Amino acid sequence: MSKPKEQIFVVGHRNPDSDSVCSAMAYAALRRRQGLENVEPARVGALNRQTEFVLSELNIEPPKMLLDVYPRVRDVVDDEVVTIGRGAPLSKAMELFHRHNIRVLPVVNDQKIPLGVLYLKQLSERFLVPSKEEEIRRVRTSPDALVECLEARALNLVDAESIEELNLYVGAMHSRTFGEKLDNTDPRTMILVTGDREKVQRKSVEKGVRILVVTGNLPVSDALLETARANRVTVLSTPFDTATSTWLARLSTPVSEVADTDVQSVGLKDRLEDLRLKMMHSNAPGVLVLSEDGTVVAVATKSNLLAPTGTKLILVDHNEYAQAVPGADKVELLEVVDHHRLGNSPTEKPISFINRPLGSTCTVVATLYRQAGLTPTKEEASLMMAGLLPRDLLLSDFKEYSTDRCKFGVGQAEVVDFSDFERLKDEIEAAMQIVKKERGLDMAGFLVTDIVQETSLLLALGTKELPYLLDYPKVGENLYELKGVLSRKKQLAPHLLRVFK
Repeated sequence: MSKPKEQIFVVGHRNPDSDSVCSAMAYAALRRRQGLENVEPARVGALNRQTEFVLSELNIEPPKMLLDVYPRVRDVVDDEVVTIGRGAPLSKAMELFHRHNIRVLPVVNDQKIPLGVLYLKQLSERFLVPSKEEEIRRVRTSPDALVECLEARALNLVDAESIEELNLYVGAMHSRTFGEKLDNTDPRTMILVTGDREKVQRKSVEKGVRILVVTGNLPVSDALLETARANRVTVLSTPFDTATSTWLARLSTPVSEVADTDVQSVGLKDRLEDLRLKMMHSNAPGVLVLSEDGTVVAVATKSNLLAPTGTKLILVDHNEYAQAVPGADKVELLEVVDHHRLGNSPTEKPISFINRPLGSTCTVVATLYRQAGLTPTKEEASLMMAGLLPRDLLLSDFKEYSTDRCKFGVGQAEVVDFSDFERLKDEIEAAMQIVKKERGLDMAGFLVTDIVQETSLLLALGTKELPYLLDYPKVGENLYELKGVLSRKKQLAPHLLRVFK
């Protein structure tokens, strides 16, 4: 697993029309030619039929579709995770904490499925700052764990995997004094660490201590081992001295015995906001990050919440988060290129904001090519032309009217058949929606007149009562048939002025 590299998306508004898609593609191409790296066009939603036709005719692949750009956990976590097996001693855990400068250590099984978590602060308080003598002496361990922790040779092993609550003693006193100590202690709960003190060794084995640790690789007699076997005493030989062995023995507890099993976790694909909420409502210094198969792939801490994410945005053909790809307000916004009214939210730092009162965003992008002294390629020019034509078609002969009750506008185009209109209908309707909103119209219409058949179709957008007011046969969604109507000025406009009064 590796962090995603920085990616800049040039993206239009939701429910994209040709101007939104084509301007994104053309502007991304311009910024690449200007040296901006890792920039690509994108879209939010499915292409309409007109845009599909344009891209198909130009033999251009549609831009990538973004469902959202919410920052994900995978965007901010580190590439590698340090883990420890459940049977490893605490000494190994402390070594890993120090070597990798970490505070959270997942305890996992052989498949890297989490079993619990070790927190450096909690372990330090528990093992380095005990408040009572019995806490200093108490060790929960097994012979196997001591072998690993002390790098010992097992001279005699009894119930090697059995984890027990034991008490740690050092056989440094006179053998007679030690004998008295043994008489007042349950030997089966004792770990005795000693050097080549033969009498102390013999008395401990004869009394049946649970574990005898002989330090410094010092010799152990065969007779002693024979007694140890008879009395079921584990005997270990370690190369460490007595002081070191005693210290390490306290850290021989298998990590599974002290791991916190109340584990907070998130998935790689979870939103960063989900991680933030878990960190806010937990005292734990870290949260485990799991892959889809449940294995540990990272540990997320509060510092990850401050890490920059790889996704950045350039918005075209809109400047409001309400129209933008979901999650746009959670990532860095670099630029805006638009031709609509201002409605943007404040940004955290200054950005390039280009907004011009032109007919389409493709027109704006075309002016930016000229300003940069760059000639668009045939593909880039075709994209910009395709993006601006439907709107220009609508506005090339567009008239506005008003009554006491409403304000409306109607464009008109003459054709020899309706085939081109049927192909462009979705795109023209999208442009009409924008014009209606921009100009504050109660109704926007586009009259397409077949001069051969001497009939017209009216594409009209307005209130729910519009179909009843128009009183024309409805032949499709927002589409009406006007048989015998050829003139907007003499036939359609007077009718609309009358019904809207």
